[in-house]
Amino acid sequence: MAGSAWRCFTCHEPCDIFCCKMETIRNRLVSPRASFLVLAISLMLAACSRPAFLGGIGTSGKYLEAKEEITRKRGGNIDKAIVNLETVVRDDPTYRDSLTLLGRAYYTRERYGDAKLILQRALAVDKDDEIAWLVLSLVQLRLGENGGGLQSAKGGLTLFSKVSTEGYRGYRYWDRGGKVKIALRRAVVAASKEADGNENLIRSVENLLATIDEEEWNLRSEKPRDLQHELQGVGH
Repeated sequence: MAGSAWRCFTCHEPCDIFCCKMETIRNRLVSPRASFLVLAISLMLAACSRPAFLGGIGTSGKYLEAKEEITRKRGGNIDKAIVNLETVVRDDPTYRDSLTLLGRAYYTRERYGDAKLILQRALAVDKDDEIAWLVLSLVQLRLGENGGGLQSAKGGLTLFSKVSTEGYRGYRYWDRGGKVKIALRRAVVAASKEADGNENLIRSVENLLATIDEEEWNLRSEKPRDLQHELQGVGH
């Protein structure tokens, strides 16, 4: 039947036999339901192939991020550090000095009650954590617990004076400029002069902690090998 058209089995009109069939397929492909299914499948495939590093960082990453925010010289994002550390200590309360860092973050945010509780937990894990004792002393002094604060300060300063030597926290050239030693000496003098009041002791201990942070920050920046030790968990 040359020149004659087939009658379409879909519309029963003279036309190309495949016209309505193809139109039906096209309509189905672009229908909202089909589009949604295509989108859903695409998202599932994307999720399956998503790189691991985009799925969130682990305990070590959260800890290091938080530590950087807390010890940053010009002040970091303390709220972000608190969120990270609360996650870390919930998963593993004995992970390095995460409890002590969280106590420091609470102290910075003037959450002294929370700081005291978390630092007491830190000292239950490690009674020789010199930084935990120093931060606890600040918290106690801020809360008006002067006697306990003074004793905590003296204990923390004594512990720190014993460990602040070459190799402290895995750093071979710790305090080569002597700045930490000077800050320590000033804090010891302030702790011995009870008549001068708490404010001088608070300033001295805070300055010591800031000097320790600065020294560690500088060594991490200058010594990639020391940073590698940090990532591997050398020191505490």
